[in-house]
Amino acid sequence: MPSRTLLSLAVAAFALNPLMAHAAPWTYTDSTGNTVTLDEVPTRIIASQDAAAGLIPLGIRPVAIYADSPIADAKALQGLDLTGIEIIGQAWGEVDIEKAAALDPQVVIAEYWPLDTAWSGGEAVVKALSPLAPITGVTQGDSIVTLIEDYEALATSLGADLSKPEIAADKAAFEASRAAFQAATAAKPNLTALAVWAGTDALYVAATGGAAELMDFHAWGLNLIDPEVADDRGYWETLSWENTDKYQPDLILVDNRQASTLETALAQPTWTLMKAAEAGAVTEWPAFWLRNYGAYASELDKVTAAINAADENLSE
Repeated sequence: MPSRTLLSLAVAAFALNPLMAHAAPWTYTDSTGNTVTLDEVPTRIIASQDAAAGLIPLGIRPVAIYADSPIADAKALQGLDLTGIEIIGQAWGEVDIEKAAALDPQVVIAEYWPLDTAWSGGEAVVKALSPLAPITGVTQGDSIVTLIEDYEALATSLGADLSKPEIAADKAAFEASRAAFQAATAAKPNLTALAVWAGTDALYVAATGGAAELMDFHAWGLNLIDPEVADDRGYWETLSWENTDKYQPDLILVDNRQASTLETALAQPTWTLMKAAEAGAVTEWPAFWLRNYGAYASELDKVTAAINAADENLSE
């Protein structure tokens, strides 16, 4: 029989039995060197909130999500359709193991954080979920763009079609936003910025190397002031509110995971010891939660607008 005929029969057989597409083994190796191999491409996926934020816009919908906070407060999940997805955790380190087990998961997709040497949710969640299914996923690195690309590769292995118009549109929007950001920073080469989180006890100054989006901002031309001394994990320098003026940026980026963070800062009498705070040169910092192009485009536009409005000579 001619080879073309054999191929035609094979294609016809595939068309008659599309489930054959899911019969092939699935293998994924994460950055820890752990390889997960399943008999078929998994569809019953439990995902951490960040993994879900990376996968859902690419067409991969988990059967369940565990979050670090109440779902309504989870910035990574805002704007995503969670219809039909079981919520099995709404606090860091907590998960409803009975709900998880009832879903008979094939794999748990989380994120690995090298600075913490831990998976999403922490040790308690890993201990609870690992008997149900293997845990794997992408790794936090030095760029949100790279992280998104890693999610694209993972999603493709799970059957996602990245050629869909809505996916291409999100990427195009991000590329336009990045170009505008780079143009803004190029126009103000002397502008300095400081990324912070405000607590009632102290002001926490972010280290660029501890946040992938800050490393992106730096790579795209934003001069970020790095703290002199970060904590042992490499995330923050803690300043008493009396020492808020240790650094004098032209623009302040405030962690926007919770609206209360900026409210806390504004309530401190010493907040305005920074000239930028007094001048209102303050914008949102999308801290640690960006996982897809659509969200990144929207947040970049906010920072770009603040750069365009800022005085690059304010701190002189």
